[in-house]
Amino acid sequence: MPETLTVAVAQCPADLEPPEERLDWLAGLLASHEDAMLDLIVLPELFQCGYNIGDFSSKHAEPPDGPFATSIAELAKRYRTAILYGFAEQQTEGLYNSAQCIGQNGQIIGRHRKLLLPPGFEQDNFVIGRECKLFRLGAFTLAILVCYDVEFPENMRHVAVAGADLVVVPTALANEWSVVSECVIPTRAFENGVFVCYSNYCGQENGLTYYGGSCIIAPDGSTLARNKNSAGLSIAHLDRSSVKAAQARMPYHADHVKLPWVRNIR
Repeated sequence: MPETLTVAVAQCPADLEPPEERLDWLAGLLASHEDAMLDLIVLPELFQCGYNIGDFSSKHAEPPDGPFATSIAELAKRYRTAILYGFAEQQTEGLYNSAQCIGQNGQIIGRHRKLLLPPGFEQDNFVIGRECKLFRLGAFTLAILVCYDVEFPENMRHVAVAGADLVVVPTALANEWSVVSECVIPTRAFENGVFVCYSNYCGQENGLTYYGGSCIIAPDGSTLARNKNSAGLSIAHLDRSSVKAAQARMPYHADHVKLPWVRNIR
């Protein structure tokens, strides 16, 4: 099995109406990049319903196999690519700020519920997730973290030690937090020796201005692709051998367990 993936992060205009305009935009984007032979395309946080819409997220919420997921599955099969997107997940216990990956066969292959909710409307409208589950795409092992999750180094270290080669991060990063895209994400990739795909919005949504800054970062912390503030697709080709090389060169995973406070926790 080839140990490579062709991946893309999609930077979405934030003011598209959910769900129809968002699906139409994605379909057009995939059609215009059909020759790229993508293995995976990553969309932002709450792509299905919009982020800065307060309690209106419940209006568009659906189960993981709901109508929006069905439409995404059709696109995945048509363009022979896995599609990972954020959505408001409806369950009996409440709403989750979730992201899931639908494979090129139209089946759900991975899902994550946001672990940490920042103050404000997210805490008022969503319940928190409790775990990180890894999944496979080709020769790669993937993990999903949603936005605020990745800003805690413990979360990234947890999934990297568990075996993730690629950490995918749908986000809704506002303009004033540019440091996350520019500095934090490359640092997380470097200190764990993994690839990171970070997908954000651009433009404005109900008064919130997004930073953009969607990027694909290599395991050595270098930038493979970055989109400053325009809508569109950024593509990179990933080689899993880069993960092995980065982790062999910087043995953070082996050495961090030697710290006394880590030993005591374990």
